[in-house]
Amino acid sequence: MKRILWIVLCAAALVLSSGPKLNAAGNLASRPTDIELTVDRNLKPSQTDYTLETGKYYRWTVKNDAPGEEMQIWAVDLWRNSYLEHISFGDNEVFPFGVYTIEIDEDQEVKIFFVPMRPGDYEWSIKGQEARGLKGKFVVR
Repeated sequence: MKRILWIVLCAAALVLSSGPKLNAAGNLASRPTDIELTVDRNLKPSQTDYTLETGKYYRWTVKNDAPGEEMQIWAVDLWRNSYLEHISFGDNEVFPFGVYTIEIDEDQEVKIFFVPMRPGDYEWSIKGQEARGLKGKFVVR
């Protein structure tokens, strides 16, 4: 029995020592890279596609400059495959467990802080405005 336990422990040590290093040097959630989306008065997005890296910290600032428009931004698959650190709006912050949509009133902005964890192509959109071009994609590598 002791011999089997010794073999199992040696095998586990070998696997752990030869596998990829999962420890990061420093704080992953510091000094975010800024990316932005501004929806103008004519409901045109400033940018539609973003290329991101796994393990890198981002601050996505979404601004609603469309008068009289409330917007709901969707990026469910991206947020499910990211560490969503927090969301700030005005002087308020939310530390969410999971997010499906974020509503942004006219002349407001929201900042979404996240670290993508899995590579993939993830769509984002403004609910109900996709036909007007308010949609795009995050390519995470």
